[in-house]
Amino acid sequence: MTQPTYFVEEDKILSALFDEGLDILHVNKPELDLVYAERLLSLLPQRILDRIVVHQHYFLKKEFDLRGIHIDRPEEPVPDGMRRHVTRSTPNIDDLKAMKKECDYVMLHSLYDSLHDGAKASLTEDEMRAARKAGLIDKHVYALGGMSLENIAKAKELGFGGVVICGDLWSRFSIQHEVDFKGLIEHFKKLRKAVG
Repeated sequence: MTQPTYFVEEDKILSALFDEGLDILHVNKPELDLVYAERLLSLLPQRILDRIVVHQHYFLKKEFDLRGIHIDRPEEPVPDGMRRHVTRSTPNIDDLKAMKKECDYVMLHSLYDSLHDGAKASLTEDEMRAARKAGLIDKHVYALGGMSLENIAKAKELGFGGVVICGDLWSRFSIQHEVDFKGLIEHFKKLRKAVG
């Protein structure tokens, strides 16, 4: 998942991440204007657009022929005409059964303390084990919240179908002080191998 702010050369970093094996990118910029989202998407290579999901400005899916949309609020309905590749997120295990019926996958949060916005874990490992045993956590549920190199194996053990990385990756690059993003790419390679 992207970090919440835009920055110079973000398109180059995102393209490099796809070159290194990034499967899907969620563009999540909740506080920023549409013009910035359009600018970022227009700078990305055409070959990766069908692997991008937007969290805001859902019409961009059609405009840029993106993979899909992501609905952050559990109570928000799926917009009319948006049936191909819809994903959701929720902090509530009880939402999973219904959400999985209408989505490609659901992000369950917060598993661990956030590495970028101070949000605290809201689920215990016992709750997640019980949810897995009940068939709620499976390949259609992704782990979100504080995911890092150190806890990817635990998310796999708990039965999650994928992990969402944000803070652990973006903390490796300072948009104010660095021009070289090799450290971020090297860390991504480690993350990719751990998920493998």
